[in-house]
Amino acid sequence: MEANGVLESKYEWQLAKAANPEQVTQLTDALDVSPFMARLLAARGLTNPTQAKQWLQPTAEALHDPSTMFDMQKGIERIQLAVGNGDLITVYGDYDADGLTSTSLMYETLDQLGANVNYYIPNRFDDGYGPNVAAFNRLIDSGTQLFVTVDNGVAGHEAISAAKARGVDVVVTDHHELPDELPDAAAIIHPRHPKGNYPFGGLSGVGVAFKVAQGLLEASVDELSDELDLVAIGEIADLVPLDDENHTLVKFGLQVIENTQRPGLLALMKAAGVDASAVTEETVGFGIAPRLNALGRLGDANPAVELLTTFDEDRAEELAKTINGKNDERQQLVKQISETALAQAQTPENSARHTLIIYGKDWHEGVLGIVASKIVEATHKPTLVLSENTEKQTLKGSGRSVAGYDLFKAITPISDQLIAFGGHAMACGLTVGKAALTTLADALEQACLDQDVDLTKRPVMPVAATISLAEINAADYDAIHQLGPFGTDNPQPVFEVQPATVTDIKTMGAAKNHLKFTLQDDDQNHVPAIAFGHGEDFEQVSANPDDVAVIGTLSTNKWQGKTTYQLMLKDLRVSGVAIVDGRTNNLAKTLFTAPATYLFFHDQIAKQLADYLPDNAKTIQVGKDDLPTTIDHLIIVDCPDDLAVLEQVLQQITVNELTVYFYERESAYLSGMPSRAEYGKLFKFVATHHDVDVAHQLPTLADYLQIDRDKLIFMIQLFFEVGFVKMEAGVMNGEQQPPHAELTTAAAYHERLTRIDTEEKLLYSKTPQLKQWLLGAMSKA
Repeated sequence: MEANGVLESKYEWQLAKAANPEQVTQLTDALDVSPFMARLLAARGLTNPTQAKQWLQPTAEALHDPSTMFDMQKGIERIQLAVGNGDLITVYGDYDADGLTSTSLMYETLDQLGANVNYYIPNRFDDGYGPNVAAFNRLIDSGTQLFVTVDNGVAGHEAISAAKARGVDVVVTDHHELPDELPDAAAIIHPRHPKGNYPFGGLSGVGVAFKVAQGLLEASVDELSDELDLVAIGEIADLVPLDDENHTLVKFGLQVIENTQRPGLLALMKAAGVDASAVTEETVGFGIAPRLNALGRLGDANPAVELLTTFDEDRAEELAKTINGKNDERQQLVKQISETALAQAQTPENSARHTLIIYGKDWHEGVLGIVASKIVEATHKPTLVLSENTEKQTLKGSGRSVAGYDLFKAITPISDQLIAFGGHAMACGLTVGKAALTTLADALEQACLDQDVDLTKRPVMPVAATISLAEINAADYDAIHQLGPFGTDNPQPVFEVQPATVTDIKTMGAAKNHLKFTLQDDDQNHVPAIAFGHGEDFEQVSANPDDVAVIGTLSTNKWQGKTTYQLMLKDLRVSGVAIVDGRTNNLAKTLFTAPATYLFFHDQIAKQLADYLPDNAKTIQVGKDDLPTTIDHLIIVDCPDDLAVLEQVLQQITVNELTVYFYERESAYLSGMPSRAEYGKLFKFVATHHDVDVAHQLPTLADYLQIDRDKLIFMIQLFFEVGFVKMEAGVMNGEQQPPHAELTTAAAYHERLTRIDTEEKLLYSKTPQLKQWLLGAMSKA
């Protein structure tokens, strides 16, 4: 069960398994990196030093041979034929950032070859996605003699067949899911073609275009490095897996962007307020890519290709301003629709549903996918966001899903009742008649049962490690970011931080919807934390500053030339259990006045204190009494011998207030484990002394051997267990022929180690650490 928290986390924090110490040491020595960096590498499966070095310092040799991609040679030969003949080649692209960069890269490549080339970006609203018969025919009428598709084409059967019927070939370069039947194209260059053997299928459209460019120009990666800025933008924007060669391409590409001489890109970064000298994947993902995407979402995206390929600085600046303005317009549309959509999602009717259909009159179709993503993030429910056309009585829009719920599979059974539908497990686009809306809503709900999905469960958030505030520093920040660029399949590490307290708690933003506070530990380390979207949690955090746990990513804040480090929160939780640290080695009667439930681990202590307890008190003796499920105020009197026993208790009982005394009469932790000399003293003594009345002479024996009484009891128990001594009625004698035995194998030996570890954590830890352990134990169930 969960701890009875004031504020539960939105995610289930899934802490990664601790790295193997031997692997960490090996990586630290072999790569000359910090243990912190070595732990991060090991946690990502990069345990081989050679493999890890290649990841941290990728080289062009790690990239795959373009010629191994299916139909590569065939496609190149067809393009070269058109170039040689002077035929007009049209690069047919797509309106998103991956399609726009793909188009720009292919256009520049063909232009460099001396081709007669132009480009065409289909309009989202007029042409739709991919090859379009009407668009192809218009382009053929205007002189196109060969199409080269980029970032689309594998599903363009009708348009490609129509072009072929008019004597015009199509060379397809694409990366999208392959349909069962492929179009009748002159070549289909695709990294996952069923008849191909290309070793990596995760390239984006611009990644495939780059491989084609290499083949056409017979160029190495270094020789084509000026195009890697486009590759990085398209790959990051399209959320392809940033592993294998994508990791290398994007890492190289980000370096190219920092030194780019591309006028359009420089102008766009200036308009976006991006520091061109410090470009990261976040810069691209949140600064550059959305601006390129904005054009296609709102209308004609062709100006984006002109921006990326122009050499005219004045024209570049003009286009960048236009595109930036479109992005502002897109942001405003998203904000307006999102506010209305979220209010709809929170109505009583929708709150009771597991899935959502949100719609409004004449909402701009180009931003509905973004709005759907925002609703999913806020509600963790699969969501369709649709725009209603009251004249046609239809609704059109986009859907987004959550892990475990296949949106495509949910809608497919009733797809024959829709006007249009397409997509995959996590996203879809559709048009539905208003009369079929109830059928669609029922199908979404039924899919929860059919797919056995429990959408009430919190989504999982992987956590790389628990770190201290002292580890949020320049060296460790740099170590983390050497693992990048981050993205799909290579997420930025999320860390759990357990502060002693939080201070300077305040809300931010015009709507006070964000939270900022300072994490503080007992060593006076301070780290700022920013929690976007958590403004509503201000009161809970303020009321329980010592009971806040957070997870987040490390970030920098640069102000007036000074760089500080901060935590960007992904989630937080606030425990509502009031924990009172009343640890004591003196059980005075005044400690037993509260009308609470008193819990004991040891029968002897429970009996000794029976008269101390008030009449209205309840008692629990672990191992003898059944544990209740709920207790208002629990007081743990004595210290358990094993942490695991305490964990089991805390996981079975929900408490509102917990007081711990953890009384221990004899401390195993303070007396420690016996030394080799002490074992020798006792062994020699039992070999030379007989009929030792341990029951009555133990204090005398302890003084004689100069061994702590509690430790001596343990040693006698240990010797008895392994057969060094025998006990009869409290009298001890040594065995005449003691067996050869390792003391460390005895159960008593391990029980004492467990007791020492238990006492260390429960008796000798600082209060914040003790509270964190207790809260953690309660939240594990």
